[in-house]
Amino acid sequence: MSEEGQADVLVLGGGPGGYTAAFRAADLGLSVTLVERYERLGGVCLNVGCIPSKALLHAAKVMTDAEDASAMGIAFGAPEVDLDALRGATAKVVTTLTGGLDGLAKRRKVRVVRGTGTFTSPNALRVEGPDGEEETVAFAHAIIAAGSQAARIPGLPDDPRVMDSTGALALDEVPGRLLVIGGGIIGLEMATVYDALGSRVTVVEMLDRLIPGCDPDLVAPLQKRIGRRYEAIHLGVRVSGVEAADDGLRVAFEGDDAPEAVTVDRILVAVGRRANGGAIGADAAGVEVDDRGVIAVDAQMRTNVAHIHAIGDIVGDPMLAHKASHQGVVAAEAIAGLPAAFDARAIPSVAYTDPEIAWAGLTETAAEADGTPYEVAVFPWAASGRALATHRAEGRTKLLVEPGSRRILGAGIVGVNAGELIAEAVHAIEMGADAEDLGRTIHPHPTLSETLMFSAEAAEGTITDLYLGKRSRRD
Repeated sequence: MSEEGQADVLVLGGGPGGYTAAFRAADLGLSVTLVERYERLGGVCLNVGCIPSKALLHAAKVMTDAEDASAMGIAFGAPEVDLDALRGATAKVVTTLTGGLDGLAKRRKVRVVRGTGTFTSPNALRVEGPDGEEETVAFAHAIIAAGSQAARIPGLPDDPRVMDSTGALALDEVPGRLLVIGGGIIGLEMATVYDALGSRVTVVEMLDRLIPGCDPDLVAPLQKRIGRRYEAIHLGVRVSGVEAADDGLRVAFEGDDAPEAVTVDRILVAVGRRANGGAIGADAAGVEVDDRGVIAVDAQMRTNVAHIHAIGDIVGDPMLAHKASHQGVVAAEAIAGLPAAFDARAIPSVAYTDPEIAWAGLTETAAEADGTPYEVAVFPWAASGRALATHRAEGRTKLLVEPGSRRILGAGIVGVNAGELIAEAVHAIEMGADAEDLGRTIHPHPTLSETLMFSAEAAEGTITDLYLGKRSRRD
């Protein structure tokens, strides 16, 4: 076993949070060692998560847009999909991004060690390389960015036809019938891909709604669209058993509205993710981990061990790459002695489905649960010239505002490119803007972005693109 000299900062995990933390620490003049289990930097997100899934979702959108063009009198022939070429194009995107990270690490003189890291003391990490070689890295400070892994359902057969999201992204084949267990973001995104590629998709969700945590009115347009396209959507239903046979996977269900057993070609298990706190030897470093694998941190991302910080999925929900990146900057700056703190008013969530759903800040579901007073203003995309012109008017944009102050508390959007549109609302929430601030901001016309302006005008009672009665908040 080899041993390297002490690093100022040891970063465990090279995903968006980890590499951001490592690069920021290096920019601040600290010596950095970055430990990553994948061959390439980028973690789950770039290698087998966010980026490859979005590449496949783009391909899916091209195909469904071609189908929808018939509404404008344009007809295309049925698409021919070359899976090898599609996988190759996706891999090229991943290689480009991860290769760029390697270059950035070299320019910053960040030492990258490939392997799986386990703490052996509060100031040392053992790294087991891909060929079994071991190295111990000593450090003065550490940032744990070890992420999460797909949650599993006990009792499912050990069969290659039962996939997690990583297996689904490998795109080995297009199954005739696909069962997606889990109606959250990951499951519905992959369902979007396989539906476009030609699979007959069934979604089963144990709760009574899709995308739990998102307001039902935002999910409704998506559910209506996929309800027409998918073979079935079962809510309030769980899988009670799976039997592997030569001709497929026979699946039984339970619940008040449980369907009869079905036989499918493949199953995608997408029931959430579990933090990796229990897999890094945290106890040897004295770092406390709860029974969910989550590590508690303060505003500077410090754990209970003052010189060890943690960021990203491993510190709990929301498990989102953009949250991890911002926390990585805070941790690096705190170690460098800068007055940094993670104090986000809004962290946007996006389902890259078709249509997309995005939300940030206070939701109606949360407000009603904890009794937070709010007013809601909604602009339906059926009144948007741009949405009508593109034949995608099923969307809606809404704002939640604080009574009295009119401060924007939350926002939600469902529709084409909702994930791109939500950023303006996040900025407004972070800046403490009120509805008038947003309503008086001139937006280009005709665009989908102006639906945020119209929602703000609706909140203020000044909108002219809808008729809400003769009232105005501006006297």
